[in-house]
Amino acid sequence: MAHTLRKTLLLISAFALSSVAQSTKAASYQEPPVFKKAVASGALPPISSRVPMEPSVVALEENGLVLGKYGGSIRTIMGRAKDIRMMVVYGYARLVGYDRKYKIKADILHDFEVEEGRRFTLHLRKGHKWSDGHPFTTEDFRYYWEDVATDPDISPYGAPKELLVEGKLPQFEVIDDVTVRYTWEKANPFFLTALAGASPLFIFRPSHFMKPFHAKYTDEKVLNEKIKAHRKRTWRALHFHYDRQYRFDRIGLPTLQPWLNTTKPPSDRFVFKRNPYFYRVDANGLQLPYADEVVMTIAGSKLIAAKAGSGEADLQARALQFKNYTFLKRGEKRSGFTVHRWVAALGSQMALFPNLNTADPEWKKLLRDVRFRRALSLGIDRHEINQVVYFGLGLEGGNSVLPNSTLFKPSYRTKWSSYNVKMANELLDQLGLDKRDSSDMRLMPDGRALEIIVESAGEESDQADVLQLITDSWRKLGIRLFTKPTRREVLRRRAIAGATTMSIWYGLENGVPTANSSPAQLTPSRDDQLQWPKWGQYQITEGKSGEPADYPPAVKLIALNKAWIGANSDDEREKIWHQVLEINADQVFSIGLIAGIPQPVVVKNTLRNVPKKGVYNWDPGAHFGIYRPDTFWFEKD
Repeated sequence: MAHTLRKTLLLISAFALSSVAQSTKAASYQEPPVFKKAVASGALPPISSRVPMEPSVVALEENGLVLGKYGGSIRTIMGRAKDIRMMVVYGYARLVGYDRKYKIKADILHDFEVEEGRRFTLHLRKGHKWSDGHPFTTEDFRYYWEDVATDPDISPYGAPKELLVEGKLPQFEVIDDVTVRYTWEKANPFFLTALAGASPLFIFRPSHFMKPFHAKYTDEKVLNEKIKAHRKRTWRALHFHYDRQYRFDRIGLPTLQPWLNTTKPPSDRFVFKRNPYFYRVDANGLQLPYADEVVMTIAGSKLIAAKAGSGEADLQARALQFKNYTFLKRGEKRSGFTVHRWVAALGSQMALFPNLNTADPEWKKLLRDVRFRRALSLGIDRHEINQVVYFGLGLEGGNSVLPNSTLFKPSYRTKWSSYNVKMANELLDQLGLDKRDSSDMRLMPDGRALEIIVESAGEESDQADVLQLITDSWRKLGIRLFTKPTRREVLRRRAIAGATTMSIWYGLENGVPTANSSPAQLTPSRDDQLQWPKWGQYQITEGKSGEPADYPPAVKLIALNKAWIGANSDDEREKIWHQVLEINADQVFSIGLIAGIPQPVVVKNTLRNVPKKGVYNWDPGAHFGIYRPDTFWFEKD
């Protein structure tokens, strides 16, 4: 019955979309002024022939936005030329994508169906075209599957991991010109999230464009001439040279994004022009994007805040930090922009990570006693950190999900994170750490001073100030804190070797997960997890390296992560998520500090539809992506 209901709902959804699309057609499309000459001369087909038969009609009013107007150039600044790939991130044209509530919806796709969590049927939009006007069909999916992902010449190490379930590929089927299906033997919870990611899994290619660079489709003599002309060693290298959907640095490479690159690197100024065949329209029949172009200037990262503050950007968040906020506010009236305060989506702006895999036996015994971790957390005055460093604008608490997440419960952030020196000292005394030296500092059971060395890569500008405040707080517990600066690579190597006792790093990367987001970061699953690197290495290498987890709560987390992977429903995954969050909150595997730190976002006063309040997150979110920059538009002065 549930399956029948799901199919019925899909049919209703498809009918509703079709109805909206037809009403939009009836209202007639409005040609972007920049294309009128090309259309009049016959160089470009009219808009009615360029958009899909059933385009994606963006319901702006649902998010409190207003219908816009054509025209204008959005200026933004990046720190490196390779950051032109951010146009693929911001453009956020995906087969499926997140909405503002982090639900996955069809985007490039007309719709999709999921059965038993393992069978995915994808339906394309009829009449959809690449940016060069060539049809976008299931042939582009077949080409990727047969001639890229499973072609040993192109992919000698096999297909991407997101296409594997227990090492096995799915059955791939082309149903018709607009329908493909992927069927795994078991559930694949990573497939849709990979398609919706900030750096997405591209399971299609512009086959008409790529085939001339593939040995299967091109005469050997002709191909060798191309290899020689491009100074490549093999046809495989030539194919890679053009296969850059994400890097976005190949002029002429067809795309489905709202803007396409027109500037050949290297350059310090890149111009991205509107895609004449883009598949989204508004209710008035205007083809998105509203803005005709995006101009990206390349400048040193340290100069971006100054340039944004002087009015050289219409939309800017990248390379801006909380410490720049006051400076940027001072430039608002002078330069005609407004600084919005979005929320950074880290579970904690920074967190302390006790290394449960440390090689020192005395420290290992201490760090694996939950009372010690709880005492350290209770001994931190987060309110003081918030007031002194973040002007009281942050969210105090542990390293967990944020209120914006559908999985949020207040207890996940508050458990063992209130400032309670008395309770912290009682826990330390219970551990047998009641002996002190002449300076009233605690001693370890072997007589050494209880001194914690926190190793840092120094990648967060406020880190030194925060650590100094923690030093002062822990002194009240009879514990000394020392900071050891190092580099990212060195820190990770030392952690996995068991040479670190504790480190400081960013908190939970995705503070706004849904039930369909992987809980792997909160379970031993990778060797770069500073709280249990050897257990994570053991999992990621399938027992070839590292150490098997021998700490019961960590073993439970590993089992829960495996159960989440095998779950067949959202309800099951949500229950597993709550167990993972509860264990992490209770066990204090990482000591979170402050979250929700404001992310400055500079917006030109005439640029409309940019949210005043938003969540600035990489994945899910793609920074500006889920807010659809193609719907941003300029109101004339």
